[in-house]
Amino acid sequence: AEQAKILVAEAEENNLDDKVLNERFGRWHTCSLCEQMYHSVVRCALGWACWKTYLGRPETDWPRCLAMQQLGHGLGAADHHEDALSVKEAEMAMLRRLSVPEGEMLNVQCNLAITYASLGRHEQALSLRRDIYSGRLKLNGEEHPETLREANNYATTLSELQRYQEAKSLLRKTMPVARRVLGEDNETRILTRWIYADALYTDPGATLDDLR
Repeated sequence: AEQAKILVAEAEENNLDDKVLNERFGRWHTCSLCEQMYHSVVRCALGWACWKTYLGRPETDWPRCLAMQQLGHGLGAADHHEDALSVKEAEMAMLRRLSVPEGEMLNVQCNLAITYASLGRHEQALSLRRDIYSGRLKLNGEEHPETLREANNYATTLSELQRYQEAKSLLRKTMPVARRVLGEDNETRILTRWIYADALYTDPGATLDDLR
């Protein structure tokens, strides 16, 4: 925590650009030795330490915004999902007040959808996933990697609710786009095919026509 605090303070004092500031802020959640993200109670403890460090700053201060995000992630990592939900809902309300770019709002909604799913509130997660996918289509277009990733997330949530026909319909539309834009070996494209295969496997109404 002290290393992260010092690195961020140095970046601010020297007026380093946002890219450097974000990289240094990453020390609040990623180990500097192995470059792996912290997990469970360690991530939660660092989230609290991060939030307490920047809590006294104005709401418009970017490190304070990032600190709230880290607190939400940390609580979720330690399975305190109800508390994480409160933080993430507060974060989304704050960012709306600050009129942040649409892409940032979609990222926050994505985090919120994950928390809803962790709490078993799958219908709310689905509603958010639908909005996020629609938002990415409008903002980035159907060929953008972020849009294709959100299509996967949306389809996964549909399958979890046993809405297999909708999931398969969406994936049949995105699979050729992912193949054309991302290539055969891209991770997102492979995941799209895996989600489709899983929907076929778990759908009791699947037929050979789904393979054509």
